[in-house]
Amino acid sequence: MGVPKKSENVPKNMQRKFNQIITITDQFSETHLNKEYAQLIRYAVAALCRKRPSPLEKGKAATWACGVTHAIGMVNFLFDKSQNPYISASDLYKAFGVGQSTGQGKSRLVRDLLDMYQMDPNWSLQSNIDKNPLIWVLTVNGVMVDVRDMPLEVQEIAYKKGLIPYIPKEEATGT
Repeated sequence: MGVPKKSENVPKNMQRKFNQIITITDQFSETHLNKEYAQLIRYAVAALCRKRPSPLEKGKAATWACGVTHAIGMVNFLFDKSQNPYISASDLYKAFGVGQSTGQGKSRLVRDLLDMYQMDPNWSLQSNIDKNPLIWVLTVNGVMVDVRDMPLEVQEIAYKKGLIPYIPKEEATGT
């Protein structure tokens, strides 16, 4: 899987726009979400800043802040009442002062530009990694398997190849 660069580095010409957007998203995350969401949103904004040309060059900071937050929320089921944190999409749009169609449009654009989809391993909250089957299901000899159920040797190979974030057997035993 192609892993996006998890960095807040942005080109100098985009630093001002980056700061404007993350000021808004950090405040929103502090009020409605958590630090984990705030960090993923920052990475996504930075990734958009590094696009050439950056789509963030045009448009209002609040609109982009809403679109990026909504996109990360879609990946992580933010709009599902069974999740914590939870916020409705309409409340998210209101909080950013953005209309529903504008917020949805920017979110769709962000997801397209960053190749995001629900449960995307590259944009999942760290706290959701264990529950995300897309991270742990791999094809071994043509058969899809949950690598957590495979022998330690297979898990070690998958980890060394960067296919899984850690070796589950080691996490379970604390080694």
